[in-house]
Amino acid sequence: MQRSDFSFALPPELIAQAPLAERAASRLLCVDAGGHIGDRGFRELAELLHPGDLLVLNDTRVIPARLHGHKASGGRIEVLVERVLDSRRILAQVRASKTPRDGAHLHLEGAIEARVLGREGEFFVLEFTGEDAVLTLLERHGHMPLPPYITRADAAADRERYQTVFAREPGAVAAPTAGLHFDAAMLAQLGERDVEIAYVTLHVGAGTFQPLRVERLDEHVMHAERVEVGAATCERIAAAKARGGRVVAVGTTVVRSLETAAQSGMLQPYMGETRLFITPGFEFRVVDALVTNFHLPESTLLMLVCAFGGYEPVMRAYRHAVEQRYRFFSYGDAMFLERSAS
Repeated sequence: MQRSDFSFALPPELIAQAPLAERAASRLLCVDAGGHIGDRGFRELAELLHPGDLLVLNDTRVIPARLHGHKASGGRIEVLVERVLDSRRILAQVRASKTPRDGAHLHLEGAIEARVLGREGEFFVLEFTGEDAVLTLLERHGHMPLPPYITRADAAADRERYQTVFAREPGAVAAPTAGLHFDAAMLAQLGERDVEIAYVTLHVGAGTFQPLRVERLDEHVMHAERVEVGAATCERIAAAKARGGRVVAVGTTVVRSLETAAQSGMLQPYMGETRLFITPGFEFRVVDALVTNFHLPESTLLMLVCAFGGYEPVMRAYRHAVEQRYRFFSYGDAMFLERSAS
């Protein structure tokens, strides 16, 4: 398939610029295994899940990864962390009118001083000086890294709302947005219905927003992201399958985590990087149903969803969502998909 196969027309006004007042107030577009479409509310999710199902969540925590500042020469810069390497070093995008050279000094918000150590592809390796660790400085002075299609500056409320209520492992620079719809009441309700919960960790990188630069999908090189699927989660998945329950992934990040851990043919604990690029024709070994937001045209995330729910049903559902004025992308509405029967 080609990149253009995943294009669709999206009116700009459907791109959600802010979250709703309540997390679970979103709409929920449902696509069953036969490709049938239904319009519901997110609070009805519990009715779509069965006792014995296992809901898998990504517990990554978004760090305030954006810093503004200037070079020693005075030119303005913006630093967007891609990954925290250790207590002193980060891998980051640096936006400036002129590319900073190795050894250059950057003066960032909060009197943070950083030095350019070198480059790794499109990213820069920066070293922070001073006594405080990188994560401490980012929490104190950084801005929440809202996606590029949100055209406003980040606000104080984004510190909470661009974060899931179950976030606990810091390291992401973009939210696992399907999880943003869940609140404590929803999680409690699912527990009362005997829906179990397990966790994986995938630290979402800024590469998730990068467009494909090739037309043929088999020529695309997927960006790397850190992932951990623990033994306890593998055991819960095995138990759910044994009792006839479904594994319901909350977000494309969970799908990539679990299917990466099963690439040997059998699910097993995994810790490392993943570059798994899921496109139509992929053989899913673990996930049976998916909760996800609406994704960018021609994006790797939309390709994953089409692989899972079927190309024609998913693209038809997207056209329906546009017609019905669903809210799109990170702060938008959600979908619930059963794995395609075909």
